Amino acid sequence: MPRLFGTDGVRGLANKELTAPLALELGEAAARVLAKNNLGHRPKAIIGQDTRESSGMLSQAVAAGLASAGIDVEHVGEIPTPGVAYLTAEQDYDLGVVISASHNPFQDNGIKFINGDGFKLPDSSEDEIQAVLGQEWDRPTGDGVGFISENSMVSDKVYMDHLIRSGHSLKGLRIALDCANGAASDVAPRVFQKLGADVVVINAAPDGRNINDKAGSTHPEQLQAMTVATGADFGFAFDGDADRCQAVDHEGNLIDGDQIMGMLAVAMKNEGRLKRNTLVVTVMSNLGLHLAMREQGIKTVSTKVGDRYVLEEMLAHGYNIGGEQSGHVINLDHATTGDGTLTAVLVASEVAKQGKPLAELVEFVKELPQTLINVPGVDKTRVDAVAAEVADVEAELGETGRVLLRASGTEPLIRVMVEAATQEQADDCAQRLADVVKSKLAL
Repeated sequence: MPRLFGTDGVRGLANKELTAPLALELGEAAARVLAKNNLGHRPKAIIGQDTRESSGMLSQAVAAGLASAGIDVEHVGEIPTPGVAYLTAEQDYDLGVVISASHNPFQDNGIKFINGDGFKLPDSSEDEIQAVLGQEWDRPTGDGVGFISENSMVSDKVYMDHLIRSGHSLKGLRIALDCANGAASDVAPRVFQKLGADVVVINAAPDGRNINDKAGSTHPEQLQAMTVATGADFGFAFDGDADRCQAVDHEGNLIDGDQIMGMLAVAMKNEGRLKRNTLVVTVMSNLGLHLAMREQGIKTVSTKVGDRYVLEEMLAHGYNIGGEQSGHVINLDHATTGDGTLTAVLVASEVAKQGKPLAELVEFVKELPQTLINVPGVDKTRVDAVAAEVADVEAELGETGRVLLRASGTEPLIRVMVEAATQEQADDCAQRLADVVKSKLAL
């Protein structure tokens, strides 16, 4: 069987690739793997979900699978992915489960597992779950069966208070929020209001089908326009499960994860809080961020794409901030995973503390022109077949740019990314390579 787990859990078209029976089996398998740890007590799990119409179906199926294997399950309803991660660790759950496909369209969904410390499961644990999937086993009966309950208030009592405690007074600031009609729709506006901001909110009326629909961090156009139209000081756009965010300044200019990470890393360095003087990024981060960090006396370490790999590097070497260009920022001083609302709170708090416009705080990160082309309908396993063409373009760019070809971990396509001294050169080189990939690797 091919590997079920991608870079962010099990994901697919809801009720076709990711079905209720599969979700139930995944719950059973995760419980059986957890039972091997000999916890010494009856294990308990927490389940949260985003706002997709299929999330209820899948969360109930996972809960049934867990309970059938003897785990007590508490369902906390609609909540950001990082909220489940925080609560899993803070409230001493043995396992956390999130039903979400993040920034994907509403037809898709996903299942993510989180360990008792609040971290996403490593590849080895996911492989162990897949290995026992569907195997025959002796199910418990009687009082050995788990109990399923609901507790939608825990988000308010614990997670939202955590976000508020992490911030600084935002009185006097007008902040626009695009909640993508997703999991941040309730939590994020209330957090910023509690911190004293004048909040302008769009796309916070989920109906089960409008999550990420021309909204949120992957479609920031509405936020850019609204920020300018309402005279907001800046704004933030979240994705469907609110584990990432992008920002815009008062003129509506987009501020991506690279600029956000650069700004926060410098602030932490200036306050003596940047561990080992290092920022962890992925290979997708712009060369301009690396150059800016070098000028600020901060080291950068790159990993392959995926927040789990950023986190592994951070934990292995004692770093405390890292993330992705997409706006998935991990700050281990506050959280165990990327948290879009938390990132927005920290950025806004820095603006309030320094008394400077957001645009001024990020202007030192001069990003090189970048072009990204997604090429669908190709064999993702044969990227090496175009290595010669990649080498030719790299030689053409020299030290003023770079090339990155990678298979998507969540979608059936190859990503072609080129950075260059000019946008025209980046566009030209990326298109040439995309044409080669489409020609040579077509299915």
